[in-house]
Amino acid sequence: MLLPAEIESKTLIPALRAILAKTLAEKHKIREDEISKMLGVTQAAVSNYIRGTRGDPELIKKLLTENQVSEMIYEISDDLSSDRAYSPSSLSKFIGLCNYIKSSLLICDIHHNLESDIDEAVCKECENMLLKGPGSVY
Repeated sequence: MLLPAEIESKTLIPALRAILAKTLAEKHKIREDEISKMLGVTQAAVSNYIRGTRGDPELIKKLLTENQVSEMIYEISDDLSSDRAYSPSSLSKFIGLCNYIKSSLLICDIHHNLESDIDEAVCKECENMLLKGPGSVY
């Protein structure tokens, strides 16, 4: 069974980076090499994000249909395009976006798409922990 942090690192963050890379390239007309420095990934990774060969296309589509998520992503892209690097503010917004995806239980939808045989009791316990927020202890 995948832990929420594994889902976040293996699927969610690549999807968010793909959206950011594409937005920075298309909307803000920023070159791939500059985007790679902003996102802390290689230029090849940025190229793959923009072409759609990295980051789950279905997850990207789902994230963009969520108004709150897309608004937060576009706000981060605007920050990155003006600062040309993660600032404490844009980093905080990115972490806030990930936390929102967890606390709104969107991460559960992602998990269920990755693993269909999740034990319901385990799922419920995980959901309870996500709803309690960061810093919760068992």
